Amino acid sequence: MNNMKFPSRQIGAFSITAISDGYLSAGLDLLSNIDPMDASTLQQDAGANDPSSIHINCYLVRGHGRTILIDAGAGGFKQWGGKLKANLALAGVQPCDIDTILLTHAHPDHVGGLVDPSGDAAFPDAELVVHQHELSFWEDDSNLSRASERARGNFLFARKAFDKYRERIRTFTDNEVLPGISAHPLLGHTAGHSGYRLESDGHSLLIWGDIVHFPQIQIARPDVSIAFDQDPRVAAETRSKLLDVVSSDKTLVAGMHLGELGFARIERTGKTYKISYES
Repeated sequence: MNNMKFPSRQIGAFSITAISDGYLSAGLDLLSNIDPMDASTLQQDAGANDPSSIHINCYLVRGHGRTILIDAGAGGFKQWGGKLKANLALAGVQPCDIDTILLTHAHPDHVGGLVDPSGDAAFPDAELVVHQHELSFWEDDSNLSRASERARGNFLFARKAFDKYRERIRTFTDNEVLPGISAHPLLGHTAGHSGYRLESDGHSLLIWGDIVHFPQIQIARPDVSIAFDQDPRVAAETRSKLLDVVSSDKTLVAGMHLGELGFARIERTGKTYKISYES
């Protein structure tokens, strides 16, 4: 087994590896509270070759006798991502090895990889763990009836994924989801959007889901939200508060759209934040 090509960290008893699912594309005009040209300048100043490209990470966690996947990528939905299975194999992991999948939320670029091209569960032996509010939101017909055309497709896709794991879904509303892994509500993006904190032997890591989609923009400008946020104002408030906490505590963070390097710390200078990737 060789996962040297993948960014990895050891957090006590846990080994965490960032597994790329590839990329999706989203125009900077989807951002709010910032002019698209200003957003593009921030991207270019940070060295982004394609300002509209968003990287998709999933996180493989091994420890305490478990093989856990946090989110499952886009799986090729709308030609987004689709590289998770091949990259897991390169890391020495087959789908049947995964015993638990923790979902941050149920947008297509996080649940697409739950279903394989034939329509079956891509991880046949995995328990699917998701916040109760997240599951309830996507399965509520009144929410579906009010959804836009684009969002309607997201509802149907999430429901398809949930259906394939129906007998193996475990919902939570409190913090601890597995020994050493606790869930933390991160409001604004979706109804049950959750981050996961891993703690072991005095070390910790926060996997913060979709706190940012464009890290070089939204960490410098936490007031900037994206059209994917169900409540952009609350999402911005959550982002600002979390950046304050993780920069003060020097917390190691990971995120599904944090970039290929997968792990970073947030540094604060005065009232501004910047991301510092850990190679």
